[in-house]
Amino acid sequence: MKKIAVVGTGYVGLVTGTCFAETGNQVICVDIDEKKVEKMRKGEVPIYEPHLDVIFERNIGANRISFTTDLKEAVDFAEIIFLALPTPPGEDGSADLSYVLGVADQLGEIMTEYKVIVDKSTVPVGTAEKVHAKVAEKATVPFAVVSNPEFLREGFAVDDFLNPDRVVIGASDERAIQTMTELYKPFIRENHPIIVMDEKSAELTKYAANSFLATKITFMNEIANFCELVGADVDKVRQGIGSDSRIGPKFLYPGIGFGGSCFPKDVQALVKSGREVDYTFEIINSVLDVNDRQKVKLVDKVENYYGDVAGKTFALWGLAFKPDTDDIREASALYMIDKLVAGGAKIVAFDPEAAENVKELIGDKIEYAGNQYDALEKADALLIATEWSMFRNPDFAKMKSLLKEPIIFDGRNLYDVDKMKEEGFYYNSMGRAAAVISYAK
Repeated sequence: MKKIAVVGTGYVGLVTGTCFAETGNQVICVDIDEKKVEKMRKGEVPIYEPHLDVIFERNIGANRISFTTDLKEAVDFAEIIFLALPTPPGEDGSADLSYVLGVADQLGEIMTEYKVIVDKSTVPVGTAEKVHAKVAEKATVPFAVVSNPEFLREGFAVDDFLNPDRVVIGASDERAIQTMTELYKPFIRENHPIIVMDEKSAELTKYAANSFLATKITFMNEIANFCELVGADVDKVRQGIGSDSRIGPKFLYPGIGFGGSCFPKDVQALVKSGREVDYTFEIINSVLDVNDRQKVKLVDKVENYYGDVAGKTFALWGLAFKPDTDDIREASALYMIDKLVAGGAKIVAFDPEAAENVKELIGDKIEYAGNQYDALEKADALLIATEWSMFRNPDFAKMKSLLKEPIIFDGRNLYDVDKMKEEGFYYNSMGRAAAVISYAK
């Protein structure tokens, strides 16, 4: 059993703290938001993440996890201090380290004995050195700084943490390496590795992993766009290349670009880090350019079909950047909304989790439906931006009765093209031939 402090209770911090408590450790989580801390003390989970609420409540009940606004209280308690603080992108794409370094500055004054300080936030190469230097300015006791990047997928974060493909530990202090290895042993029972490396390599590993996955997604989106021009079927191409063991089937599904809190921010930060040492990431720059265009690719299809969207009403299914999360950061749906509304269209949207977050961000710029079918009533067409499971097997007859015309523009390829022809829909998806039908209901 380890005594752990987690500074920051955002997405990464709360999952980290809760999952460490789940394996028998004593955890105290720190946040400066008093209202948020009070809610968590009452057992309220401030984010939506499948299965997190179950283990959150279980560990509060078992007194293995607690919450405070007092950083000193947490530091005095813990032997390992995780920094799970935001590193938002600046205008130039660089990661803002002010939150991380601000806490590091406080730690130097507070610590009274050896501590292992862990960068859990995604940070640029060289951050561990900066954190160490900042703590050392005021520290009077020995300490170690470790880079321990997270590889959590939103919607699967609890399982990813409890059953990781690998654990990366960037450290040069032998005592810290031993402490971190002992901490993570319960998570690697299926022979997945703990990989120990230097701090800079660990920091770069996270950026390299996310940039590679973003590249894979973007490559497939470009193939899908080309398929439409030459009459190929992206589903068949995806199966053909995904069966190659050198490539694999994951992250090969075409769509309307990547979003969320990680890929856009991390790719931009890597590009900025390259510029700082006079290196240009040609491929990654292209990934960002293509992804920006891909986010409104479905709107391009809509505009090509109608010519003018002014006065049209569109139902929009999905607002989150992916299913099983309420995260709307860099969501393609937001870019689609901006372009359609600018063109004079009306949007009626439904998302089972993310609607409130969008409402807080853009207010009454669009309308919000209580369920997926309410969004369809009298709409000229349906646009699909997020592949929630509830959208996969809808009542097509009901959909036809509600829409003005049976028209669907699908940015996530949820339905079979031949099936949509049989159902009597005009169906335009990504990288596949459109299903074209007459509109007689």
